[in-house]
Amino acid sequence: MMYSLFHPTTIVALLFLHGSAAWVPSPGPSISRTNPLQMALGLKIGKSYTPKWKKQKTLVETEGDINPQDKGIVGTTRIVFKCGEASISTLASPGDPIRDVASQAGQFIKYGCGKGECGTCESKCGTSYIKPCIAVVPGDIADGEDYVIEVKEVKNKARSSGKFYSVRSFLMGFYNNVLGMFAFVKTRKSANNNYNDRIEFEAMIARKAAERKAKVDMKD
Repeated sequence: MMYSLFHPTTIVALLFLHGSAAWVPSPGPSISRTNPLQMALGLKIGKSYTPKWKKQKTLVETEGDINPQDKGIVGTTRIVFKCGEASISTLASPGDPIRDVASQAGQFIKYGCGKGECGTCESKCGTSYIKPCIAVVPGDIADGEDYVIEVKEVKNKARSSGKFYSVRSFLMGFYNNVLGMFAFVKTRKSANNNYNDRIEFEAMIARKAAERKAKVDMKD
């Protein structure tokens, strides 16, 4: 009874029936995708599910475009980041890392190696190019002159935690379970062969030991 209950074929069938139970149509106009386990645990899925984490807004996004000094940012040089049609300005001091200045201004820059070797973050500054991951604010900027950095336009869309349940997650879960069952059957056969080999080897050792003991007893 226990063997038939835990047979791989039985387990695969139970998994399929359990997953398909989540797709039984409800009496209403919509389709119910909630199984008894999710109802018991109080789990929210579909449109009613709210991600537990989202991208945190920067200081610029929460406070808006106001004077950097009003935000507590100090510096002697005005840094302007341009990305397409948008521009963000902030204050910095000579020697400040461009990477930190961009972060405090809320300017997204895509980095690669972070050591100035790959060129992923390369940005235009005047007639030359700099690498914000290792560059610093120069000290030879004239008073009243802006230090303008043209940043590459990239897509910076933060992903939420997603939905708790989807068709793809169900199919991939079922697929992984089937693969696990096949692997279980395959390894079980090899394990049985190893077990039989070990039993035969132990029996041979016991037989030779008994023969040797019999020979010693005959000599005595």
